[in-house]
Amino acid sequence: MTELMESVVFGLYVFTLAAFVGYQVIGRVPHLLHTPLMAATNAISGISLVGSMVAAGGHRGTVATVLGTIAVAAASLNVVGGFVITDRMLRMFKKETKK
Repeated sequence: MTELMESVVFGLYVFTLAAFVGYQVIGRVPHLLHTPLMAATNAISGISLVGSMVAAGGHRGTVATVLGTIAVAAASLNVVGGFVITDRMLRMFKKETKK
């Protein structure tokens, strides 16, 4: 196989695996449990962050490195934003203490 075909096959493999795992994780969370769902999506974002770091550091060419770096930035933003939103949701359920 050529190098381009190997890259395409590898990309399709990663995409299919990520789609399957994401569907299995999110599909098993009851609809009433939004906070655990946010935690699951944060975990999936963490997985995509690791995958994008592998892509950025894979020495597969300049274009792959640039796209991998952009993916690292986007996934990092998604992980941080997800944790901020989850923290905000959890604070809504805490009881206020009287001083």
